[in-house]
Amino acid sequence: MNLQTLFQSSRQRRYALLAALVVVGAILFLPLVIPFAGGEDDRCVYVVEGEPRDTTLAHLSEASGPMRMMWIRLLTSGDFCSGRYRIGGTSTFGVWRALRGGRQMPVQFTVPLVRTTHDLAVRLSEVFAPSRADFEAALSDSTLCQKYGLTPQTIITLFVPNTYELYWTTTPEELLERMQRESSAFWTEERLSQASAAGLTPAEVITLASIVEQESSYNPEKPMIAGMYLNRLHQGMRLQADPTVKFAVGDPTLRRILNVHLQTPSPYNTYRHEGLPPGPICIPSVASIEAVLNFAHHDYLYMCAKEDLSGSHRFAATGEEHMANARRYADALDSRGIK
Repeated sequence: MNLQTLFQSSRQRRYALLAALVVVGAILFLPLVIPFAGGEDDRCVYVVEGEPRDTTLAHLSEASGPMRMMWIRLLTSGDFCSGRYRIGGTSTFGVWRALRGGRQMPVQFTVPLVRTTHDLAVRLSEVFAPSRADFEAALSDSTLCQKYGLTPQTIITLFVPNTYELYWTTTPEELLERMQRESSAFWTEERLSQASAAGLTPAEVITLASIVEQESSYNPEKPMIAGMYLNRLHQGMRLQADPTVKFAVGDPTLRRILNVHLQTPSPYNTYRHEGLPPGPICIPSVASIEAVLNFAHHDYLYMCAKEDLSGSHRFAATGEEHMANARRYADALDSRGIK
């Protein structure tokens, strides 16, 4: 073998070695910077507070290959910060930085139009890390509610329907603080002035709006309903609102209110007690809140569901007109066998 052939053979070996090093380097380092599969908003991993490091790594291994897991294990010592972290569309290095620095991916929380604080606590526990019992305890804590000038019966008036971004690890106390800020932003000077003109506080507006919410799903009719109930309040009449009876009985599915239901001994039963109930009977929609703030001015004192069972109502200014409407509705129920 001459000198030129030997030189070419040596150069080829160097190139081969260099190529091998490049391949090995790519195998080792590319998983560090190449994003995990998936879009930006999917494939998340949840780290529970106090969870062992190996448990978190087991969650990660389900969404990654062995090389990615190798880097995460090499880079990490100790436990990760609790939270909800994006995996899809994020590099291994990005995931590691998020896990170590507590850089969570927010969750979207849409205030549900539920009926009770128990129902609200259930829905909150489905979105956030704390348990149903944790949320229920906070919502029923008189001292905590007093911090916001509210009671366990009125604390849900802080929850103005909208969609908010918060962290999965948000505590019940942190959630109430956020809802207080959102509520304060909702209650502008104009809305406060409208509430005052109706003779109501913001909490009372939402309480009345909850009755309107349960009376009708037809938004154009809601200001009429709100105006009727305000007429009753201002004249010292009992509201006699059927939805409050359903709430007092604890059966929202009742289709026909009977005399036995009207005797239910509950402060929410507006057939037995004057004025508004102690708090909302549900979280009302913004449409229902606005209906109370922009209530229709009229002389009606009575309302009754229409006999076509469409969900809309007939309004009356006198008891005689109302009784005639009520008979038509009762006959319609009887003809359909609704008990």
